[in-house]
Amino acid sequence: MRIVSLLPSITEICYALGLGNQVVAVTHECDFPAAARRKPQITRNVLPAGITDSAEIDRLVRERVSQGLPIYEMDVDLLRELEPDLILTQELCPVCAVSYDDVMAIARTLPRMPQVISIEPTSVTGVLDSMRTVGAATGREGVAASVVDALQHRIDWIRHRVSEVAGSPRRVVCLEWLSPLMIGGHWVPEMVAMAGGQDVLGTPGAPTTVIDWDGVVAAAPDVLILMPCGDGLDHTVAEARLLRDLPRLDAVPAVRNEQVYAVDGSSYFNRPGPRLVTGIEILAEILHPEAFGGIAPEHGMQPVQLLPVATTR
Repeated sequence: MRIVSLLPSITEICYALGLGNQVVAVTHECDFPAAARRKPQITRNVLPAGITDSAEIDRLVRERVSQGLPIYEMDVDLLRELEPDLILTQELCPVCAVSYDDVMAIARTLPRMPQVISIEPTSVTGVLDSMRTVGAATGREGVAASVVDALQHRIDWIRHRVSEVAGSPRRVVCLEWLSPLMIGGHWVPEMVAMAGGQDVLGTPGAPTTVIDWDGVVAAAPDVLILMPCGDGLDHTVAEARLLRDLPRLDAVPAVRNEQVYAVDGSSYFNRPGPRLVTGIEILAEILHPEAFGGIAPEHGMQPVQLLPVATTR
């Protein structure tokens, strides 16, 4: 079977199911596992290269979406050459991949139309189910069942350990974009709950939404987690500077008590794939270090100081 994956999370699922040798093309953003980087890239980003400013990226994306213009383009000539049997894509997020309608329109022009499957998880359970969907479409049902069972075992272990931790859940706010501020949606609030926290702004299954800083202050989170979509840890740590000029920082318990953390959002939180379980483990260590110390991967998270460091003479 010849598979084209149009989303990084789907590429990760394919490799987790042992389908790497059947994947014939991926997107320009598919960077995990390392072998995926050597596959032909079937898409490109049409936004100007080199832009790293969050506000400017948001402006350009909103502008193109409002005009009905794509953010990504597909190499149709390469697609024809590859003659895929299966295209795996999504409809959930208009800014995450080539639009589903465009994919279907292009697929219909091919000499032999491939099967097109849209993967649409909005929850952790949905992510696990999507692995079963890919397994069923590729004859890997047994492998998918084993992979899902292993991931579920890790989740169950975390939830069991959380149940043994005394005290009320810590109040958490997750920011999935920093300019403008956006709270994490879909599976993120569920991940927080599994790790023993209470997401006080996010709604399980609901999309990411814009919020103003006053809303964050009013929520009074004990822990503030920065997970900008598509960003790794180093870039998120650098982007945290956008928050340092906000008013009333010291009114937020998380900021005042140095409980602000940058995480590798791209790897462990933004993509609905197998590594979301690692994201739950990262959250568990942040929220309950006494029970989960050392469970998070190296370079998965880092504390961020938002208030000026006090000096003594």
